[in-house]
Amino acid sequence: MVEVLQRTGGVATFGELRGLVTHHQLRVAVAQGRIHKPGFNRYALVDLPAHRRAAAKAGGVLSHLSAAEHYGWKVKFSPTKPCITVPRTARKPVGVHELHWADLSDKEMHRHVTSRTRTVIDCARAYDFDVALCVADSALREGVIDQDDLLLAATRSPRTGRRRALAVAEAASAQHANPFESCLAAILRLVPGLHVVAQGQVEGVGRVDFLDVRLGLVVEAESLEFHGTRTALERDVKRYTSCARLGLVVVRFTWGQVMFDASGVAEAMADVVGWRTMQAVGGHGLAA
Repeated sequence: MVEVLQRTGGVATFGELRGLVTHHQLRVAVAQGRIHKPGFNRYALVDLPAHRRAAAKAGGVLSHLSAAEHYGWKVKFSPTKPCITVPRTARKPVGVHELHWADLSDKEMHRHVTSRTRTVIDCARAYDFDVALCVADSALREGVIDQDDLLLAATRSPRTGRRRALAVAEAASAQHANPFESCLAAILRLVPGLHVVAQGQVEGVGRVDFLDVRLGLVVEAESLEFHGTRTALERDVKRYTSCARLGLVVVRFTWGQVMFDASGVAEAMADVVGWRTMQAVGGHGLAA
């Protein structure tokens, strides 16, 4: 019985188990504690993760940020409540959930979890841009789906939220290495006059997080993880000195700034872009 449920992803209805087990076998397994029955016509492994158990109990499927984490994707912040999608005709389930209503096709879910593409589009339609971009970027880094898949799904998504879905699909990139860089990319895209590429190549320096060739700007997402030793300090000093010798301006932001002070980051970048634009047209931008 446990092996049968494992093959179905840990959750199944009797219809999905039909031909593999009988009602009697299920009742015996539940009574013996070998499997769990979290809700009507739902059977689950006893060690099923809490969010999946909540979805089964609600008669829905795991979706949105909970589905993203199920796939092992990196998110800006983990959801505090299970994200669950139930059919439009379903009663509101009892419990604390982030609840969504939708009638899903068989292609839009797998083993009681929304499909990868559906998960990205759901997040793009439901959440702030930076939160959704973290999910989309992580999905692309996994390599199972590509940007064309996301663009097609966004185009076919419901009219409400379609524009948001398209914006996320268009901006998504596997070059954003983690949620830190995804959130920074979400901020930079709104700075007027700034046109960066992720993982830009600078001769003699190597790859930088973001590069605007026209303005000679490098933007770096700085993490303590890579800057906590003397060797790392010396490497960074050499790296940024090399950028300066090429006439590049390097702007660095910490995780806390990007995650909790997006407006401050945007204002700082707008100032730098303004100065560099003035210099590009011949002004030195300095007070007399």
